[in-house]
Amino acid sequence: MGRRRRGEEEHDNHERWLVSYADFITLLFAFFVVMYSLSSVNEGKYRVLSDSLVQAFRNVTVNESGEQIELPRVSVLPTRPITQAAPPAPDPVAEQRRRETAQRMRNMADEIRRVLSPLTQAGQVSVTEGAFGVSVEINASLLFAPGDSALGREAVAALNAVAQVLAPAPFPITVEGHTDTIPISTFRFPSNWELSAVRASTVARLFIDNGVSPDRLTAAGYADQRPVADNNDEVGRARNRRVTVLIESRTADLEAEPGPTVIPADDPIRSILPEGL
Repeated sequence: MGRRRRGEEEHDNHERWLVSYADFITLLFAFFVVMYSLSSVNEGKYRVLSDSLVQAFRNVTVNESGEQIELPRVSVLPTRPITQAAPPAPDPVAEQRRRETAQRMRNMADEIRRVLSPLTQAGQVSVTEGAFGVSVEINASLLFAPGDSALGREAVAALNAVAQVLAPAPFPITVEGHTDTIPISTFRFPSNWELSAVRASTVARLFIDNGVSPDRLTAAGYADQRPVADNNDEVGRARNRRVTVLIESRTADLEAEPGPTVIPADDPIRSILPEGL
């Protein structure tokens, strides 16, 4: 029934191009509609924008005459540099006291070198002067037996001579004990910390017995934490085993720090600063 009759010819549709043409016209129409909608002005949005601009610039004076308008001058704080208070003039009395103290420290260092002359020549004692005082470095082998804190006879004689020089002076004294890195573990000294501390206190106690005021003395043990030579060889370790006596000087005062910033009373910048400045 649905079969075509044999021999019946099929006719070609010559109007298919109208479908493509209609699609093209539809797209073109849509394109122009979109372009028109983009070019048209939304009156509501334009009015909102206009009102906002008028509100923002309502206080601006419009020059309709075309003449030049002179703007009011704005007062600007002057860029005056902030001055600092001049450093105080040196006190002649204080300067004289410093010079006298420095001279007294030099005399003390010379006197210690004199009383320990044989030991300084042998390299077992060194006396050095610095900005903060005098340092007397004594080899521990001169003072103590290995692993011990008892002073030998020659050590007592040498330290007594040093104490006689230190006793009349008012300068603070710090006695430091130092060791090498070889560990020690005995009943009295479980480590080098105890050994160095006891050796320092032993020297400090001898100074007290020879007239040095106890309130001037400080004893400290540093073990092997402050070496002055390499601990990898015997020469360096021997140098690190030492007792150092530091006579502190009061002459190395720090320079006066800059004074507080001073702003003149008539400076306009003072008006914006908090009260009390």
